[in-house]
Amino acid sequence: MTSIGDYLIWLSLALVAVLVLVELFRGAKVLTLLQFALILTVAAIPVAMPAVLSVTMAVGAVALSKMKAIVTRLESIEEMAGMDVLCSDKTGTLTQNKLTLAAPVPAAGTGPAEVILAAALASRPGTTDAIDKAVIAGAGGQDALAGYAQARFTPFDPVSKRTEADITGASGSFSVTKGAPQVVLGLCGDDGASAGLDRAAAAVTELAGRGYRTLGVARRDGGGPWRFLGLLPLADPPQPDSAQTIAEAARHGVTVKMLTGDNIAIAAEIAGQVGLGTRIEPAAGLLAGGEGGHVSKAAERIEVTDGYAEVFPEHKFAIVKALQERGHIVGMTGDGVNDAPALKQADTVVAVQGATDAARAAADLVLTAPGLSVIVAAVEQARKIFERMNSYAIYRVTETIRIVLFVVAAMVTFNFYPITAILIILLALFNDLPIMTIAVDNTPVDPQPARWDMRRVLTTATVLGGVGVVETFGILALAKLWLHLDIAQIQSLIFLKLAVAGHLSHGGPTRQRFLRRLQEHLHPGA
Repeated sequence: MTSIGDYLIWLSLALVAVLVLVELFRGAKVLTLLQFALILTVAAIPVAMPAVLSVTMAVGAVALSKMKAIVTRLESIEEMAGMDVLCSDKTGTLTQNKLTLAAPVPAAGTGPAEVILAAALASRPGTTDAIDKAVIAGAGGQDALAGYAQARFTPFDPVSKRTEADITGASGSFSVTKGAPQVVLGLCGDDGASAGLDRAAAAVTELAGRGYRTLGVARRDGGGPWRFLGLLPLADPPQPDSAQTIAEAARHGVTVKMLTGDNIAIAAEIAGQVGLGTRIEPAAGLLAGGEGGHVSKAAERIEVTDGYAEVFPEHKFAIVKALQERGHIVGMTGDGVNDAPALKQADTVVAVQGATDAARAAADLVLTAPGLSVIVAAVEQARKIFERMNSYAIYRVTETIRIVLFVVAAMVTFNFYPITAILIILLALFNDLPIMTIAVDNTPVDPQPARWDMRRVLTTATVLGGVGVVETFGILALAKLWLHLDIAQIQSLIFLKLAVAGHLSHGGPTRQRFLRRLQEHLHPGA
């Protein structure tokens, strides 16, 4: 708005200054001339632009809400239209987050039932967490844990990557833990050097390659060392439409990258199933040598990678920042407090279904339906909204040039007012108020991310405005020199022409195609 406003104001002032100097030289009445010049200048200023653009975005936000996507900040619609990279978490977004327990892989000397029981005791009773619910259900429900009491429970967090509970039962007191296999294995033995732990680590890789998310389970009696009990495989199938949605996003010029805290093998397996690609890398070395999360040296590698596994919150922030430094407009999905730094850094923030209040507070778009399909639909709608705003910007500059340049040229050439001051005011009203219908214009979806290119907008509008000036000047010459109409008739004719031509210059999809071809001709390769 600032760029368009500055362009129109300076153009109008320059043309009015020429008009005033010429008319003063001809001996025109100063008061009448200044009054007309002031009205011409005010009419040229796009005072209705904020209202038109706000209405356009507001109507679009209503349409998005009907698609299960709630917009919390209108300006984010522009950013969503230009988004070309979407960093997505895996669980609950690419996958269904409906976990089912598979057959445990117990350690030597441990039975499957003992592994499941310990994992259930390391879960919070009555929780809504998908993992804890699946584990407790696999143990036989809350009734199967009736003989035990939790004295202390430490919930999962993205740094420790495990839960822990102190349990009191008939056999005495003990502690149990469940969490990321690499973390739990690290608690047991000497960094996993024993043969049993090595077999467990190999089993984790084998299960991950089959698409299972794996939990490590361990027990500690009294103040003794942790004893590894075994592994619990959990199946979390992809969303039914994930593969189709990712393919659709690619057709819209949006690259989806997976960021997950899971093991690299399972991340690669799920990425392959949904058609994301299998170039998944560990995030462990991402910040090596960096300062304050700055990873510009790794930015090129991040661009070509399909995703990262074993990700911590600081990795998400660094990845988003690095992509932005490469000129990308980055979207980020999240659901928890730990995602807040990355969500705040991203250009477009999407809180997925079931997100915490902290994630919703940071989000530009809050999803009320699972999966990525809502995001792709929102991107399509945002690009339509952006195209409508782009059309209005071109239209407004075109009309200002058409009116101001024509009036000045006509007065300098024929030495009379081709349109009265009151008709100029009416033109401003007739052009700006009805054009708010652009908010529901039938607009095609741009296949590539949309960004403001003011040089392109102003050049296109100037060419269209210049053509309009030539047309109107031709009608004026025809009316005066051939039809010999009087001044009042000419002013009525010119007013009608300017009013009708303004709305004819906005003509839906046909005009959009014409404008796109014109812009490509004026700026080839842009």
